[in-house]
Amino acid sequence: MYHGNSIRLLAGNSHPELVHSVAERLGVPLTPCMPQKFSNGEINVKIAESVREEDVFIIQSGCSDVNDNLMELLILISACKTASARRITAVIPCFPYARMDKKDKSRAPITAKLVANMLVCAGCDHIITMDLHASQIQGFFDIPVDNLFSEPLMITYIKRIDGWQNSVIVSPDAGGAKRVAAIADKLGVEFALIHRQRDRKSKNAPERMELLVGDVRDKAAILVDDMIDTGSTLTLAARTLHDKGAKTIHVLISHGSCLRTDDEIVADPMAGLFAEADMTALEQLPIEELVVTNTAPQKEHKEKCSKIRAIDISGIIAESIRRTHNGESISLLFGDWTGGGHLDMVLL
Repeated sequence: MYHGNSIRLLAGNSHPELVHSVAERLGVPLTPCMPQKFSNGEINVKIAESVREEDVFIIQSGCSDVNDNLMELLILISACKTASARRITAVIPCFPYARMDKKDKSRAPITAKLVANMLVCAGCDHIITMDLHASQIQGFFDIPVDNLFSEPLMITYIKRIDGWQNSVIVSPDAGGAKRVAAIADKLGVEFALIHRQRDRKSKNAPERMELLVGDVRDKAAILVDDMIDTGSTLTLAARTLHDKGAKTIHVLISHGSCLRTDDEIVADPMAGLFAEADMTALEQLPIEELVVTNTAPQKEHKEKCSKIRAIDISGIIAESIRRTHNGESISLLFGDWTGGGHLDMVLL
């Protein structure tokens, strides 16, 4: 049941499969809108139905062609604002430029803050996102931000792994230590931390990883991270765990994005770890599976690599939209809701 003004569900071109799944779960038809690109690269948007005094939710993920998708989102927000929408919520499963959240060197931009400013200036009233690279990004906004977690989904999946009771949750860097420690505590298992370093005496020295905390020998190692693009961290971590005697290696990633490397920016739009050329390398890694959520499209990746599994997040996105529209608390979505029968974990 939906109270008050009706939901208007709009979407850009970033992730049609997720959008249709969310609409189906909500029982709400998509409002026809047609983002188009002119020959000179400019983007135009046409919304075919009135959104006056409606509760508008725009779903657009920051994946693949990040800059075009971001501009589509901003233009859609602006169009709804000038069309007198009552409230505009941007649903951004994978937040663009989330890794640029601080000034870590001289003259470095804080691009995540810039994106936040642009969304607010375009007319956005509320943000729903998932697994921000850094939680402090919420502080960049002066509007409400709901940062949903994929952690309950991951915990549910881990419990399906044979021998998970004798497993170790592993972080590939210090930044993810808090995340893996929380998962390990909830599962009642150990956690481990890997440190990545380069020999400072040589500019061309290869990077290597060392296991600083924990013991993975003869145990199932479950590597958890929030984002993957080029896959260099995954490759080093998987080989390090294998060398340390891990019985099996499973990888769980929140955002399996399609970001492009500098050398491949003009070539394959699927460049990065999930580029077609790298699928063979992924198959050869000593891992059992690579599990990612579908905050970014995964259909083509799964077809090209048998080790990739995708967890559907449309349920949690749809429920957050329904609760936001009805003025209900969404605190349930931050807890162990998968175990309570509220939402089911679905593998695509």
